[in-house]
Amino acid sequence: MIKVEALIRPQKLEDVKAALSEIGIKGMTVTEVRGSGKQKGFTQTYRGAEYTVNLLQKVKIEIVVPDSEARTIANAIVEAARTGEIGDGKIFLIPVAEVIRIRTGEDGESAIS
Repeated sequence: MIKVEALIRPQKLEDVKAALSEIGIKGMTVTEVRGSGKQKGFTQTYRGAEYTVNLLQKVKIEIVVPDSEARTIANAIVEAARTGEIGDGKIFLIPVAEVIRIRTGEDGESAIS
């Protein structure tokens, strides 16, 4: 199993959810996060005072899927989230050793289906 973890722009969340729905993905975890990368933030002026915002808002999407589906999901996220600008985000494909469904005690791939 693979955990697909994507960090994307908040304004692209609905596009990504629609793209994932089209390929049959039903379950995911979405978290609002802050971070910095190549963008390194930006400078703003508020009431005459200048300040730097170096932790930008992002959305983290997490989905655990069978190995065979991970690349398809990652490609769908790339297509839906890409703007071509710095700050579009990253996708991580992380191996998952085991999954256990708490309600039934099922484990392995049957716990994520």
